[in-house]
Amino acid sequence: NDEGAKKDEYYYDDTNDFSWDCTFGTQENHGIWLNTKDPPGYIMSILVWVLIFYSGITIAFLAESNHIAHILAYVYCTICALALASHAKTSFSDPGTVPSCAVPINLAARQSEKHFMCGSCSSYKPPMSHHCRICNRCVSRMDHHCPWMNNCIGAANLKPFILFLGYTWIGSALALIIFGCNYFLCSEKSCEFDGVLVQLVRFMTILCIGSILFTSSMLANVVFGVMTGEGTIDRLKRQIANTLDQADEPPLKLEDVFGIGHWVTWLLPVDPIFPDHDRVLGFSVPQRLLREGNENT
Repeated sequence: NDEGAKKDEYYYDDTNDFSWDCTFGTQENHGIWLNTKDPPGYIMSILVWVLIFYSGITIAFLAESNHIAHILAYVYCTICALALASHAKTSFSDPGTVPSCAVPINLAARQSEKHFMCGSCSSYKPPMSHHCRICNRCVSRMDHHCPWMNNCIGAANLKPFILFLGYTWIGSALALIIFGCNYFLCSEKSCEFDGVLVQLVRFMTILCIGSILFTSSMLANVVFGVMTGEGTIDRLKRQIANTLDQADEPPLKLEDVFGIGHWVTWLLPVDPIFPDHDRVLGFSVPQRLLREGNENT
């Protein structure tokens, strides 16, 4: 029927409003998003890559020396590749920054003379957005600034952040299962690690245990945020004000995090296509409103 057809119809705007300059930074005139003003963030994000590469190489050595099945190494290295791709996507993606020309999505609010403004950006500040002092930008639905990503986590890059946590957790759990089965269930001589492999596996075991503990806490925090509709910063503010019981935000829809694409795209670190981009980010821009108006006329 017509009503059902309308529910599946979306206005798709493929115009790129971002800068085309080949420059790195977090300002509107920079073409490539990258936080360049936080040296600890650089170090921590690079450390993530080093540790994941280390774990992948360790598993590859175990397979090459016939201590584990090659298929396990293929699976593990694939998970590592997905985790690294998700990390890169999170780090190099605009988390949902609010441009200087941003306007409210509600027509009545746009026509109003009073708006919430950011004192640092001197621009419109959408609901649940916060100004990041490190990125020096207002971020829509900002959850927190993650030094391991060297970037803020907001409405536009929450999906790859969740994927990174998920793939890292799965990879760490798989490695511990492989080591546990090899140690407790295998009595053959080929299961005994010797030489350098023993030290590699020992360090990787400690690394995987720490990784599971950390990613489990972060995943629980993110899932709780999706279920309550409030990010970490907003919850902390309510906790300080002792108003946690007054929260009335609706839960986030999964399509507002992972998009409306095929379910396979939910598992890949690609840009989500939101059902209503302006609603998800909490603001619009005059150029997009003009294009949408022309499309509907």
